[in-house]
This record gives sequence, structure tokens and C-alpha cells, in this order.
Amino acid sequence: MKKESLSHFLFGKPLDPSNQATRKHIALVTLFAWIGLGADGISSSCYGPEEAFVALGGHTDLAIFLALATGITVFLISFSYLQLIELFPRGGGGYRVSSTLLGPYFGLVSGSALIVDYVLTIAISVASGVDALFSTISPDWQPYKILVEFAAVVLLIYLNLRRVKESIRVLMPIFLGFFIVHVILIVYGIASHSYGVGSVLPHAISESQEMADELGWFAVMALFFKAFSLGGGTYTGLESVPNSMHNFAEPKVRTGKNTMLCTAISLAFMATGIIMLYLLWGAERVHGQTLNATVFSMITADWSVMGVNISGYVVGVAMFLSAGLLFVAGNAGFLAGPAVLASMAIDRWMPHSFSVLSNRLVTKNGIVLMGVAALGALAITGGQVSVLVVLYSINVFLSFTLSLAGLCSYRWRKRHNRRNLLRMVLPLLGGMVCASILISTVLEKFLDGAWITIVITGCIIFLGATIKRHYMHVQRRVEEVDKELAIAFETENGKKPAEVPLDHSQPTAVFMVSGSSSSGLHTFLWVKRQFPGVFRNFVFVSVGEIDTDEFIDPEKWNKQRRENKELLKNYVHFCHCKGLAADYYHAYGTDVVETLSDLCDRVAKDFPKATFFATKLISENENFLTQTLHNQTAYAMQRRLHSLGKALIIMPMKL
Repeated sequence: MKKESLSHFLFGKPLDPSNQATRKHIALVTLFAWIGLGADGISSSCYGPEEAFVALGGHTDLAIFLALATGITVFLISFSYLQLIELFPRGGGGYRVSSTLLGPYFGLVSGSALIVDYVLTIAISVASGVDALFSTISPDWQPYKILVEFAAVVLLIYLNLRRVKESIRVLMPIFLGFFIVHVILIVYGIASHSYGVGSVLPHAISESQEMADELGWFAVMALFFKAFSLGGGTYTGLESVPNSMHNFAEPKVRTGKNTMLCTAISLAFMATGIIMLYLLWGAERVHGQTLNATVFSMITADWSVMGVNISGYVVGVAMFLSAGLLFVAGNAGFLAGPAVLASMAIDRWMPHSFSVLSNRLVTKNGIVLMGVAALGALAITGGQVSVLVVLYSINVFLSFTLSLAGLCSYRWRKRHNRRNLLRMVLPLLGGMVCASILISTVLEKFLDGAWITIVITGCIIFLGATIKRHYMHVQRRVEEVDKELAIAFETENGKKPAEVPLDHSQPTAVFMVSGSSSSGLHTFLWVKRQFPGVFRNFVFVSVGEIDTDEFIDPEKWNKQRRENKELLKNYVHFCHCKGLAADYYHAYGTDVVETLSDLCDRVAKDFPKATFFATKLISENENFLTQTLHNQTAYAMQRRLHSLGKALIIMPMKL
């Protein structure tokens, strides 16, 4: 089987980015978006409420207040994020909001936090999902959990490399099954204990009063807020909706809002309902089981069909579906994480390669990085959900706080319109809640792992600032060289030279040029100087790279095509003014090397005696980082053409 055939079999056939039908095919309607992205939030009901409830210790009567606070907080954050969807219909989420409304360095902080957040989204979702599966089997199998977690991450990497929509379709039945089964269990569990619902609030008030009399109201509030903060994982996933707006079908704003509302309603119902089940049924942790598995076993203990007890089957199905939903949630990390990386790469905080699309129109570099990092997180923490949820919550609430602070800043600047002041109330309250949860979690769990995520996020921030500084330096140097060489083009402006005919049988110099005029002209002048009179034809070839920025915004794509074609015409005009035969070829694609290879094949067929030339930018202090930040297209093309028996000479251009 050929390499291309094997790739198509494993990952699917390439998609055409210029085809409007392709864009429509991969866009997510509300149902798919709710499954692929909303699952990240809904799945947190599998571990967030448990962490909060357990933190109450023996004062479980306070759980009624916890349930109410959880539901209110879900809607507070979600409704605030509806405003972000309106303001940023193209997506970008917390990173784009912070960059635009607070400043680029706030955006760097938010983006760095989101990258870590989505890595941990994958890790904690998979770890919690495997916990759910292993709740139904003997505790003797616990040592094998980490191997199953690794296998699940690898599977999700593969599904996402095939493209977003396909992976969601595979997991959709599991998502809907989870939702239906859990609604039934929650409603039945509460209804069957309805006699105790009326006494829940009086007991909670009595418990609070007794505790206050013994320890003081400060201790009561401290315990409650500790539990509330440690249950912060319940709200994670809500940010993935505005972060992935570019994946939505038109009209994007309406689809995004509908997805956010569906997610908020379903999460609030699940989280508050499960906390109420813990409270009403007096659930306690059992070794080798999640708290959800324990309470579901209690609820279904007397369920039978034709005299056969089906409790074990029902709990098994519920845990299997929980695992499936959590794997869907892990999938959200593969959707939104690479999107944030791509946005940061476009703004030059991250290597450009993270904005590059594969032939399946996914940011494959981002997907692979997120998957590998998630595997590392699982290995370091041993897949312990209690540790992962702390690391996870800190970055989520850092991003929440910055996003809502940016929204408040925007509304305040527009305060001359009273409507903006009114609309600032929700994000202000939400921002205060998120900031308090962030601070509380860091202080409470600093020595229990919180410092790890702070260090990692700090390192990403430092790396981003270093990358940005390098790219800006290179850009300034290229612009300086462009100005120097632009004089050569300008001296020929206005001339109308006669077109010199091409002789396809004669030696031909083929120049691979980029969007910068300096590189192509520099190589052209070098060839004329080193090989005087050798070449009779001069051909310029260029490939326009379609990355996430151009794919999301067709106007930028059209602008790129116009500018690219204009630059190639300038090269040909310059040659004609010198009495030289010249022509140009151009193409567009997501994979520069593949597209350029096809283009060079066309040129080689038209000009059998072609010799190819390319330029490689060389920094003053060349090192591993600088080599990583700039794509190696010239060297990749040299290997490709040499294997086909064609000559390619790389001309270094030192900046």
C-alpha cells in the first residue's frame, strides 16, 4: 500500500479548504457543538460535586447550600460568557478577550493558562472516566488503570487527527445515553426520598447554627467556601464554547449562545442534582469506587425485573456511559486547546507551526502536543483525579477571572450608555466569584500540587514572551532588507517592456519565493552573479499557506492571494525590464511542502532543464530555538527534490 493510500485509510481523504461545501461539512451545529464542547462542562459533574461534598467532612447538612451555590455560579459564569460570544463571534475565547480588552500581555497570561487547562482537561477527563469504568470491577485491577488511561488518550489523538466532526459522531450515542440515564437516576433518587427534602433546609440551618455556636461563623463560612472552591472543577468546560466559535455553523453567534445555554442548563441540573443525591442518601466513599457509583448503587439496590435484581447492571451502564462522556470531554481539550495555540501562534507568541492545518483541516501539531502533554500529566500524577482537579481548576479560574475582568473593563469604557452599566453587573459578580475561588484554591492547595501548575504556566508565559521577541526581531530585519532591495523593483516601475518569449528547452532557474520580496530578489541577484549567462528562463513559484487564520477568515485568504500574485508579477516585470524571459506559478494549500512539490513537478515538466533555488533565513545567533521557530521548508524540499533526481540549491540569507 502506498504511503498516501495508507494515510488516507487511517486519517481520511484530504479536504479542500477552498470548497465552501467543505467548510459547511466540518462546521458544528448546536447539537454537535453541545456534544463536543458542552460535554466538557457536563462531564465535570462526575468529579466536581464529589470533591466539594467530601470537603465538607462530617458537616454534610451544609450540602444544600453547596448545591444552590453551584447552580447559581454555573448560570452566573455562563450568562457572562454569552456577552463574550456576542463580542467575539470568531472565537478565541479567554485568550482573544484578554488580548483585546486588557492588552497583549494579559492575553499571553490567559492563553498560557488555557493551554495548561486544556491539557489537564484531557488528563482529568480520561482519568475520571477510567475511574468510573474501574468502579464496576474488582479493586484488584486498580494497578492497570494508568495503562487504560494512556490507551484512551492515544485513541482520542487518532480520532481528532481524522477531523472534529467524525470524532463527535462516534461518541454521540454515549453522550446522549449518559444524559438520559443520569436524568432518570437523579429524578428517581430525589423523588424516592421526597419525604426528606422538606427537612433538608431546616437541618442545614440547625447544623450551621450549632457549628457557629461552637466554632464561630467565620469557621462555618471557611468550611463552606473551602468545599465550594475545591468543587471548582464543576464549572470547568464552560469556557470551551466561546473558545471554539470558529468551529460552529452559521449563524455562529446564535449557535454559540444556544450551545452555551444547553451546557449551562444541563450542567446546573446534573451538578445540583448529584449533590442532593449525596445528601439525601448519605453517600460515603468506598474504596475503588467513585461517589457517583456508590450513591447509584444505593438508589437502585431494590430494582428488579422478573425477580432478578438489576442494580449491578444499571450501575454498570451508568458508569460506562460516564466514562464515555468523560472521554467526549477529553475530546473538547483536543478541539479548543489547539485553537488557542493557533491563535497565539498567529500573534507570534507560539511557533508558527501550531497554526498550520493538515490536509484534514485540523491543527495536527496542536493536537499531537496536547495529547503528548496529557500523557505526561497522567504519568506524573499517576492519574489521581484529586490531584489533577486542583491543577486544572487554578488555570481555568485564572482564565475566567481575566476574561470577565476584560468584559467589565469594556463595559466600563462604554458606560455613557446606561445599558452597558447594567450589563456589567453579571461579569462583575462572576469575576469576583472566580477570583475568590482562584485565590482560595491556590492558598488551600499550594503545597499539595498547586505550585506545580503555577510553575508550568509561568514557564509557558516566559517562553511565549521569548518567542514573540525573536519573531519581532526577525520581522524588523526582514523589513529593513526589503526596503533596501525594494529600490530595485521601484526603479522599474512605470516601464512597459516587451515580453520576452520563453524557450522551454533551455536551462531554467526556478526560484521558490515567499511573501517577502527580499528573499526572492536576493537569491535571483546571487544566481545572476554566480552563473552569468547560464540560464535563459527565470521562473518564480510561490505557495500560499492556508493556516487557521486564513481558513477562519476568507477575506484574509483572498487578500493573501491578491498580494501573492502581485508580488510574482513584480518579479516577472523586473526580469522583462532586464530583457530576460520570465514566468510565474502559484498555488495554495495547508501543507506547504506537499503543495510546493506538486507545483515543482509541473514546472519540471514544462522546463526539463530546470534548476531550483530556495532561500533560508539565518539568524545572527542560530540555535535550536530559532531553528524550531522557522519552518524548514527549504530543507524539506531539498530532500524531496533530490530523491526525485532534481537539483535544489539553498541560498542562506543572514539577517
